[in-house]
Amino acid sequence: MADAESSPSGQIAPFGHGMRKHFLFDKDYINLNHGSFGTYPAPVRDRMHHFQDRAEACPDRFIRYDYPSHLDGSRQAMASYLNVPVETVVFLPNATTGINTVLRNLRFEKGDKIVYFSTIYGSCENTIEYIAETTPAQGVKVEYTYPISDDELVARFEKVLAKEKEAGNTVRVALFDTVSSLPGVRMPFERLTEVCRKEDVLSLVDGAHGAGHIPLDLGALQPDFFVTNCHKWLFVPRGCALFHVPLRNQKLIRSSLPTSHGYEPYPIPGKAKINNPLPPSRNSKFVEQFEFVGTIDNTPYLCIPTALQFRQEVCGGEDRIMRYCAEVVGQGGDTVAKTLGTEVLENGEGSLRNCCFANIRLPLKVGNAEGDVKEEEAAAVTQWLVSTMVESHHTFMAVIFYAGAWWVRLSGQVYLEAKDFEWAGEVLKGLCERVQKGDHLRSGTSS
Repeated sequence: MADAESSPSGQIAPFGHGMRKHFLFDKDYINLNHGSFGTYPAPVRDRMHHFQDRAEACPDRFIRYDYPSHLDGSRQAMASYLNVPVETVVFLPNATTGINTVLRNLRFEKGDKIVYFSTIYGSCENTIEYIAETTPAQGVKVEYTYPISDDELVARFEKVLAKEKEAGNTVRVALFDTVSSLPGVRMPFERLTEVCRKEDVLSLVDGAHGAGHIPLDLGALQPDFFVTNCHKWLFVPRGCALFHVPLRNQKLIRSSLPTSHGYEPYPIPGKAKINNPLPPSRNSKFVEQFEFVGTIDNTPYLCIPTALQFRQEVCGGEDRIMRYCAEVVGQGGDTVAKTLGTEVLENGEGSLRNCCFANIRLPLKVGNAEGDVKEEEAAAVTQWLVSTMVESHHTFMAVIFYAGAWWVRLSGQVYLEAKDFEWAGEVLKGLCERVQKGDHLRSGTSS
């Protein structure tokens, strides 16, 4: 599947294997798991190295004086990309940090609840568990198993909110994804945000798979908090995430995580002001908190304009990228399912696959018959499958044991084409046949 569209200037590249020349892969590496860590093209790498070189050439000049201006340029670029005011966006290392920043800043009282969904990212569920251990708040999970319709998912959310209200509790915040991680499916986050607004619940949207993956208009969405990785789908180096907090809610975010020089403690009579060794910021106190959060390599944040330029000038823009990625993995997922004799995870509305992921059931069965896998071996099988992909096939495909079956998640991207998914289907078929023979129980059988 090669897209040969071009701009009037003729510079826009066809998608498929021809795009590999722009990226940094080993010659024989097939990246079917773009969703986990992303990757970026050589021009973005070069821009990052430029900033790293400047930081080493004149450390104090760059970090104290030049870096803030470049950072503001990246903030402006992402504010325009997401259709929100620049004073509402800052950068973080990753989406998990953003979720933690919100949940650890909110002041909870007895009876407060944090509602979340059963396909939540694991570290975010751990964060809720930690909050429940250290504050009066408690987590409440919306239970379901895919495939489920968007209507039913929204209805279950509304039912949980109503039940907590009837019990005299207060749902302070609801956490949900744009696109969940495993399985990788699109959630009706727009409708869930609207329910939160109607029910006076803070909406905390985990857009880890958001920017560069699906169209986003935060000006229209109006979430209370939104965090999205830029290093997964936007061709930005790791780690880089955008944290959006509307002006109305910035008073709720008292501190960055960890607390920075930009923090402003409540005044105590007679107590001297804490020294800030950095030059004065020209931005708001909210933005200032996130400008310099300890000494780390922040150069990925500065690569946003170059990444967006590459996506526009070389790839032809966001619509073209997202359309191709969804199409190539949609058709590729069908190809893999046909090879395996199984199916792709989807609901009756056809909404789960409205993204750049496809989840295909593997032809493995839990049971005690010959060729079956015992239930207690589920985790071992999953680890054997993915480690063997890496060691023997020079690829990686995310595998999850979900709802009594194994599923593989495939990612679509501009450097992939149909034959990559044909190859993936054969690799998976062979690995599953080896599991049925018990190879996962033997040491040294990954090759």
